[in-house]
Amino acid sequence: MSADLLLEIGCEEIPAKFVTRALAELPEMMAARLTEARLSHAGVSVLGTPRRLAVIVRGLAARQVDLSEEVVGPPVSAAFGADGAPTKAGIGFAQKNGVDPAHLGKREVPGKKGLYAVAERHVVGQATPTLLPALLASVVSGISWPKSMRWGWGESTFVRPIQWIVALYGAEVVPFGWAELTSGRMSQGHRFLAPTALEISSASSYTEALRGAFVIVDPEARRDVVRGELSRIERETGLKVRPDEALIDEVVQLGEYPVGICGEFAREFLEVPEEVIVTAMRTHQRYFAMTDGDGKLAPRFVTLMATVVKDPKVVAAGNQRVLAARLADARFFFTEDQKKPLAEWGAKLESVVFQAKLGEAAKSMGEKVRRVGEIATAIAAHVGAAGGACDAAVVQRAAALCKADLATGIVGEFPELQGVMGMHYARRQGAGEGVAVAIAEHYLPKGQGSALPSTVEGAALALADRLDTLVGCFAVGLVPSGSADPFGLRRAALGILQILLLWGPGGECAVDSFPDLEALLSMAEHAYGPALNDGQRRGGRERLRAYFQARLQVLLTDEGLAPQDAQAVVTQDTVLRIPAARLRERARGGPGAGGRSSGVQAHRQHPG
Repeated sequence: MSADLLLEIGCEEIPAKFVTRALAELPEMMAARLTEARLSHAGVSVLGTPRRLAVIVRGLAARQVDLSEEVVGPPVSAAFGADGAPTKAGIGFAQKNGVDPAHLGKREVPGKKGLYAVAERHVVGQATPTLLPALLASVVSGISWPKSMRWGWGESTFVRPIQWIVALYGAEVVPFGWAELTSGRMSQGHRFLAPTALEISSASSYTEALRGAFVIVDPEARRDVVRGELSRIERETGLKVRPDEALIDEVVQLGEYPVGICGEFAREFLEVPEEVIVTAMRTHQRYFAMTDGDGKLAPRFVTLMATVVKDPKVVAAGNQRVLAARLADARFFFTEDQKKPLAEWGAKLESVVFQAKLGEAAKSMGEKVRRVGEIATAIAAHVGAAGGACDAAVVQRAAALCKADLATGIVGEFPELQGVMGMHYARRQGAGEGVAVAIAEHYLPKGQGSALPSTVEGAALALADRLDTLVGCFAVGLVPSGSADPFGLRRAALGILQILLLWGPGGECAVDSFPDLEALLSMAEHAYGPALNDGQRRGGRERLRAYFQARLQVLLTDEGLAPQDAQAVVTQDTVLRIPAARLRERARGGPGAGGRSSGVQAHRQHPG
């Protein structure tokens, strides 16, 4: 009969992102190991907290499936002698596969010439408990981690030191050793609320047994608890927790028993832009921001503890002191930064290296800013010459200031706010709303599916920044390979294509006079001037053509176009010569599609 299998790996606290990654990979790994072992089952599920990873296999068969297969051996000329008797090679082949040499067959094999020796191999399936020790040990050692460690005197590695292993098939222990530990049925409860050994009788009782020991082992159940705690605090305070699914994803993996606590900070800190406050709370402390009835940021926050505390007020006070120190630093930097105009901060970029391989004439951030300005101005002129609406003065001013906030104190403290703080400082210094918005939007999109520039000036600046990076890096041979992309060139290329799909002809914010990719690359190459020689320009352009072709195929496929259709409509010529939005029209069966239809659904987000 079948039975359920439980494997629990207990260890020291694992970082939240590592837990999420392991829980995503474990089901496929376990299923693959079971398939290799010819063990049928009714499904694999995973559970986990920072202190444990668990895999449950439902309905795992009691025995392997018997194996019957035909194995092809050496050619008949090698396997049999002139008298027809098996040779040494034939006998060895038969013995290797557990077959009587007299029972070897001869037949033709597709794709090969002549006759070959064949053996009908039959293997009786083994009992599952016999196979599980080696299989489970391979699962534990097979989990991949971004970083692993050794401990004690052993050579085994894992993300954190393993403290216990539970392995049960039905109600029986599956004994195996790993990292100087032996598996058993004893787990551990919550580190503080139930710090004693906990006996697990079977996989079916695992979740409830841990719940009784203050461990919510199911991440989805913990997510429900987190949401419930946020709702409870909303009811108690009359405020709203600002929606933040990414932060919920993270705090779910930070503890085994989430408990919400509300804290507050001095109202005077609200003088600082709310992005600074929210970033200080969210990124540095994992606090949830709260808003009042008008949607304005309130001087309150919610944090999720990993245990029940004796006095929530004491814990809240401690969190408030930590946050107050961070907000005081932020307010200091915010005040000091405004003592200089943005242009003065930007002058400090002359000594900051953007890319050393570009040479002395082009390597600094100051040079990059000047090139971005030239490219963006050329885009604005192209749009304006064809009667499009693009304020060249706004583009020029925004380009000159777009990177200035990188030198400010507050961006040094909160790098996530680059562009956002430039926008706030530009507004306060009277640069104009169009300039301020373009400064912030030139960093958009920050990822696939994220917000895109809402103004044509912001789009021009965003394109110029990415084009400068791509043209320069590709010209000097800095091309992404495999999974390595230290300069974010894939993201830059996808951002360019997304902006063209939005702002180019046929896009949702269409500007018919928007330049195509071929023209944009020429603008970027021209901005480098003599810093790039002819060979670098030709080589870089050739590599970029192929790269954009591949990126656009990926982008259209991710949006729902069949891979063969994406390949059909995207060529090196079309990706450069035809505005990218036209490719989407063709894929949808629009003008010039030639009857092809893909059902691609446009998904675009942009402010305003």
